[in-house]
Amino acid sequence: MSAPAPLARRIALQGGYETMCMLRNGEQLILAIVLPLLALVGLAVTPLLDPLTSPGTGRVDIATPGVLALCAMSTAFTGQGIATGFDRRYGVLRFLSTTPLGRTGLIAGKAVAVAVVLGLQVLVISAVALLMGWSPSPAGIAVAILLLALGAAAFTALGLLVAGTVRPEATLAITNLLWILLAAGGGIVIPPEALPGQLAGLVQLLPSGALGEALRSALLAGQFNFTAFLVLAGWTVLSGVAAVRWFKWS
Repeated sequence: MSAPAPLARRIALQGGYETMCMLRNGEQLILAIVLPLLALVGLAVTPLLDPLTSPGTGRVDIATPGVLALCAMSTAFTGQGIATGFDRRYGVLRFLSTTPLGRTGLIAGKAVAVAVVLGLQVLVISAVALLMGWSPSPAGIAVAILLLALGAAAFTALGLLVAGTVRPEATLAITNLLWILLAAGGGIVIPPEALPGQLAGLVQLLPSGALGEALRSALLAGQFNFTAFLVLAGWTVLSGVAAVRWFKWS
């Protein structure tokens, strides 16, 4: 009997499989590409963001960072959460966790899939935004990539927490409902300062608001938003610990 492949290769193969499953799923593609593109075009052609624009900063400049953050939430939270929930129902997680891949390799493979799909989303959204006149701050691009990765980690942990603790039908309902609520009023696409009253301060404490603000600070002004970074890091740690503690494999 031949020895199992090295863990890194097993993770890469599982990541490739997870990625292809996500890309072949029509509903996933709508969530990952079509809806963010619609949000980008809608915010760029309507006057919703006009009060936040300034000389040299147009609608698309304000909209694009938020839409990139929306991509992270779509793939890492909603998409991965739903897929994991149904894998759990049908025994896929329990089976794979007993193979040489193991539980660590399985989670790592899902993280690889999120990273690959998110990378494709960023390329598509950025290309369309650039054609629409987007001018990101060169000094903030590297910072934005790091913060986007942190945001994806936070949303992946949240998605796994939901998928591993409730029934798949409930996971489907919860993740889709939260996607709608956070996209509309969670500070991710529409900046908190455009929201009414005390809601502006509240949403900055959410992972959606923190990621949106972090990317806007980086891509609009080339700045590192330390407060948003701390909020994202806190959500990542707390959600990760909770997922490890309460995730049920079957």
